[in-house]
Amino acid sequence: MTKNADDEIAALRREVAELKSAVKGAEPTDPRETARRIAEWENEMHQMREGRMRLATPPSVIRDFAVLDDRMVKEIALRDARAPTGPSSQGVIRSSQTVSGVHVGGKSSGWVDPRPLSNPPGTNWVDAIAIADDVRQRAELARKLKE
Repeated sequence: MTKNADDEIAALRREVAELKSAVKGAEPTDPRETARRIAEWENEMHQMREGRMRLATPPSVIRDFAVLDDRMVKEIALRDARAPTGPSSQGVIRSSQTVSGVHVGGKSSGWVDPRPLSNPPGTNWVDAIAIADDVRQRAELARKLKE
């Protein structure tokens, strides 16, 4: 090998040795430093869990439910399971009230037949404006090309 190649290899070996020592220096060798990093990590995890628990049921609600006996909780759950669902049950207590805003179609269930899909009203005016603007732009372009 030539002297330049030997110098280049030696320089690369020195650089690799420096990088290895830098990597080794990044790792804490002191047990106290390791313990400090572990404590920081545990604190970070604890804060994440606390943040997630802020979204959970508040302790006051849990205390309120704790005073109910099992029979009462089962009755509440049973009543909720039997409660009517759907648009006709919005704001209605049992069947003693009438539901407003429900248009009965061919059936008496309270559901209506679906409306056919169509464009919203006024779309024809937007189409006419777009066509007129297209005609205007084409005429303007034709004039510019003649010049």
